[in-house]
Amino acid sequence: MQMRVLMAMSGGIDSSVAALLLLEQGYELVGVTFRTFDSIKESCLAREKGCCSVESIMEAKHLAEQLGFEHHILDYRRIFRDTVIRNFVDEYMHGRTPNPCVLCNSHIKWGELVRAADEYGCDYIATGHYARIAEHRGHLYLKNAVDNRKDQTYFLWMLTEQNLRRTLFPLGSLTKPEVREIAARHGYEKLSKKTESQEICFVPNNDYRSFLMEQGCKVEAGNYINKVGEVLGTHEGFCNYTIGQRKGLGIALGEPRFVTRINVLTNEVTLGGHDDLLTTAISASSVRIRDIDWLRDDPAVEVRIRYRSQPVSARLTEITPDTLTLVTDTPVWGVTPGQSLVLYKDGLLVGGGIINV
Repeated sequence: MQMRVLMAMSGGIDSSVAALLLLEQGYELVGVTFRTFDSIKESCLAREKGCCSVESIMEAKHLAEQLGFEHHILDYRRIFRDTVIRNFVDEYMHGRTPNPCVLCNSHIKWGELVRAADEYGCDYIATGHYARIAEHRGHLYLKNAVDNRKDQTYFLWMLTEQNLRRTLFPLGSLTKPEVREIAARHGYEKLSKKTESQEICFVPNNDYRSFLMEQGCKVEAGNYINKVGEVLGTHEGFCNYTIGQRKGLGIALGEPRFVTRINVLTNEVTLGGHDDLLTTAISASSVRIRDIDWLRDDPAVEVRIRYRSQPVSARLTEITPDTLTLVTDTPVWGVTPGQSLVLYKDGLLVGGGIINV
């Protein structure tokens, strides 16, 4: 019997090639593209970037029509606003730096889309993420993509084993150049040359400060201080800054200075040197661990503290269903509250959490 797959399509090259591959493998597809936010960025229109534009939605629809399978446009604006955007705003207002893609994946792409898959009678859902799925010790795990430069497992750490049992990642074993070549070979030359966005899809022109103000966030100016509490100058409000920030501080101190701490209660932003942001101790909450006994028996892991960071060796010092702490073998720079801490072991994603310190 032919398996039916709900294919999440953004109009970009990755999800489009994923659809082409699944069709070649004999799956029956149902295409879906969802609306999450109606702010259409000029950069999206000018450079054909992002998943937010009307053009991208229609490109996905037209591709599905060309390939001969049905396509639906789903309106997820309300739940996206109530989950992803609300969390984004709340985190900044608490002096933290959120990662909206992680929440969108767990609540929208593997939340609402799973329900849509049931509605359309689909056995699986599929996306254009660069990730793989592997079995180990009787459990399913995310596994690093073949293309380490494109690996997106970091954004997927909240997915459950139940999610993975219904998921296909057609691009996990391919490199980006191979994906572009497949698009060109199928006659989608324009698609194969399409550039990619590194921006937050719902923040116009990547200006999160203006976005926060539009969402009603108003914070008064406060003091820059050094690590011993001496006042260095005035900042524009704590929510305009993030740990590790150097540019856009609006203050000249004669040498490079970075944001090292944000105090919401006093509206103070601490500035320090590069080495002030080095640490070996990290803690996280909102933890999800696939096999807690495995990690307790063998606490050696690799950890990533941001998407583009290289994994570093670490050892778990405490692990519970709710929290974890670890010590890295070498100091890591710029550990940022609100970002994701993701654990790997033997190429498998074994858990993660939201960084506290």
